[in-house]
Amino acid sequence: MCATLARFCEHLNFYFFTMANKRELKKAIKMACGEIAGQCLMAESSLKDADIDKWDNIIVNAAMLQKEAVTRVSVEFDKTPKDFESKSAYNAARKAYFKGVEKSIADYMHTEVAKIVEAMNALLPKEK
Repeated sequence: MCATLARFCEHLNFYFFTMANKRELKKAIKMACGEIAGQCLMAESSLKDADIDKWDNIIVNAAMLQKEAVTRVSVEFDKTPKDFESKSAYNAARKAYFKGVEKSIADYMHTEVAKIVEAMNALLPKEK
């Protein structure tokens, strides 16, 4: 189960470091959160004595993560070119602003996904 989630985290890393546009980043976030929810549903149906309420709670957490992360992607630079001495200064400030936003979203996603994976692993049966 965790190998699949790790693959989607790598997928998210790709978009954070090569982000072409917000739409693609939002798609990657939705895909990762959907994969988490899908894995929880599979675990609910395939594990004996699965605590369905706890698995459902993880699905809700994944949905809340998706909503919050997509909201964080939808930001705008609050300055205009007139606020700077030159167009290049504006472009540099705008680029730095969005790099900071991307880093904060990446940190948030990695932290929250790690918490969700930890909760998922806690519900899996112990190997003998």
